[in-house]
Amino acid sequence: MRRDSRLSVALHVLLHMKELGPVVTSEAIGQLMKANPVVVRRTMAGLREAGIVGSVKGHGGGWSLARPLEAVTLGDVYDALGTPALFSIGPREESPGCLVEQAVNRALGKALDEAEARLMSQLRSVTVADLSNDVLRSHALAQEGETPPTRAKPRRKRTS
Repeated sequence: MRRDSRLSVALHVLLHMKELGPVVTSEAIGQLMKANPVVVRRTMAGLREAGIVGSVKGHGGGWSLARPLEAVTLGDVYDALGTPALFSIGPREESPGCLVEQAVNRALGKALDEAEARLMSQLRSVTVADLSNDVLRSHALAQEGETPPTRAKPRRKRTS
């Protein structure tokens, strides 16, 4: 199943916008992200509506940060993207007639609700500036010849 990477892309773009200057075109962002400028504009539109970025039309126009990155949480960016689904698992049917499936749905629903609440709490506690600071720390470590920490991919449990 294909993952929704819009949040990751939007955060990536915001961090680069800070580096690239006061105004950045959709074309420049598209080249950086290896994406069509139309796709960039679609992604940026939600950020503009949320007041995270601004846009200027015409010659010399483009996208600019409308708020300091210290004032933007990962949760703000998630909300601006239209709150895409956080998890790809869920009930088979929303309103099943089968009592067994109802029990399964209650258990899954409770677990998913708790996981979503915890994830959203974490997203609301981290600012985009925190990510920028992490990039700067990693860059400094790399300059010193040290390997910056990375998040390891979770291993899948074998079911044999």
